[in-house]
Amino acid sequence: MRKIEKRSIFCLILAALLGLGLAFFCFQFVVDGGDWASYPYNRHLYNNAGQLKGGTILDRDGDMLSTLDEDGNRIYNDDAAVRRATLHAVGDKNGNIGAGALTSFADKLSGYNLLTGVYSPLGTGNSLYLTIDAYLNNVAYQALNEMNGTVGVYNYKTGEILCMVSTPTFDPANPPDIAADDPAWDGVYVNRLLSANSIPGSIFKVVTINAAIENIPDLFQRKWTCTGSVNIGGEEVTCPHAHGEQDIEEALANSCNGVFGQLAVELGGETMQKYADAAGLTKSIKVDGIQSSVGKFDFSGNDNQLAWSGVGQGQDTLCPINMLQYMGAIANGGKAAVPRLIEKSTTDYGLPTGIYYPHKSAQLIDEKTAGTIADMMHNNVIETYGQDRFPGMDICAKSGTAEVGADKSPNAWFTGFLRDEATPYAFIVLVENGGGGSSVAGTVASQVLQAAVEKGY
Repeated sequence: MRKIEKRSIFCLILAALLGLGLAFFCFQFVVDGGDWASYPYNRHLYNNAGQLKGGTILDRDGDMLSTLDEDGNRIYNDDAAVRRATLHAVGDKNGNIGAGALTSFADKLSGYNLLTGVYSPLGTGNSLYLTIDAYLNNVAYQALNEMNGTVGVYNYKTGEILCMVSTPTFDPANPPDIAADDPAWDGVYVNRLLSANSIPGSIFKVVTINAAIENIPDLFQRKWTCTGSVNIGGEEVTCPHAHGEQDIEEALANSCNGVFGQLAVELGGETMQKYADAAGLTKSIKVDGIQSSVGKFDFSGNDNQLAWSGVGQGQDTLCPINMLQYMGAIANGGKAAVPRLIEKSTTDYGLPTGIYYPHKSAQLIDEKTAGTIADMMHNNVIETYGQDRFPGMDICAKSGTAEVGADKSPNAWFTGFLRDEATPYAFIVLVENGGGGSSVAGTVASQVLQAAVEKGY
C-alpha cells in the first residue's frame, strides 16, 4: 500500500511539473511566437539570400520605404537620398542592421499570428507604417552633410519618432563592399540613436542641475567667479575661457565646468548616481520591442573624477534615445511618452493587424523642477545660442562639447525641446568629432526643427 501511495504522489508531482511546463511553454509561445517564427533560417519567410519575402514598410505619410517587386525581390524607395536617410530605420536586405524594421519587426511584416502562423489567406505579408517621416529624415541626413552621428526628433506627447537618422549610412539598393577594418565605415550597421553609447559632455549638466536644485537650498542665491580653471581634488577642472562672476542660471548658459564640477562634489557620488538613474539614463528603453543600449556612469572615484563626471566627462556614457526621452519629460511635467516607431500595421486589404498606442514613462523628474530647468534651458538659447537661429520657436536647449581623446576633435551635441502644444517635439543631435556643440550640432538641429515645425505633424 505504501508503495502505491509513493508512486501516486510521484505521478501527481510529475503531472504537476508537466502542467507547469506546458503552461510556461504556452505563455512563451504567446509572447515570443513571433520571434520564433521570424528566425532567419525559416525559409517560409526568408529566401536563400536571407531576405524577408513578405511585407511593405511605409513612412507615416504612406510613402513606400521598402517592398517586394513582381519577382519577390526586396526593393526600396526610388530616391537614393531617402534610402540612405532611412536605412537604419528600415534595415538592409541581409539583416546586418539589427535595429531596422526588416529585422526587428519581421513577424509583423510577415503577417504572423497565433492562429495561422506565417500563413495568411489575406495576402503575402502586411503593410507596416512607421512613425518617421521620410522627408524629415532626408532633411536631417542632408544637414549632417556626411558627418558621422545621429539626429532624433520625437513627439513627447504621443511617443512618435518623427526623425531617426544615423550615419555613416549607405544605399541599401546598391550596398557597397564594406571591409570590417575600414574606419570610414566604423559602426555603419549600428543605429546610433538606439544602440550606441557616447560620452555626453555638457548635455549631462541638465542632470547635475536637477540634483542641485533639489538638494542645495541656497543654489539660486549663490555666486561663483570663474577664472578659467578651479582646483578640485588636487587637479584642475578647466573651462574653455574665464566666465567671471555668475549665478547658477548664467553658469548653465555659460556651461561652466568649474561650477558644475564643484556642484557634483558637493552633491556626492551617491546623489549623482541617484539622479542619473532617475532620469532613465541607465536603463534600456523598449522602442516597440527594440532594446536601447544602457548608459553607464561612475561616480565612485576621487573628487576630481567626480567633478569631471558631473560635467559629462570621465567614464560617463549614454544612449541618445534615453536623453531624448528625458528631454521630453522635462518638457511634459516630469513624464513623457515612451518613444515608439510603429504607427500602424494593416493587411493587403487594409484591415488593421495590431493596436499601437502611447505609453507613459516613469516619473523621470519632479514637475516643479522640470519647469525651472525648462526656463533655464530657454535662457540658454536667449543668452548663448541665439533665438534668431530658431525663428518662431519657444525652444529650450543645452549644447555639449564632449572630449573623446587628445588626438580627436570633440563630439558635438545639441538637445532640448519645443514648448508648444502644436509642436511638442524633443530633439537630440550628435555629430561625432564635430567640434562645438552649439555651432555644429545646433546648426543641424535648427534645420531639422524648422522643417518639422513647417510640416506640423
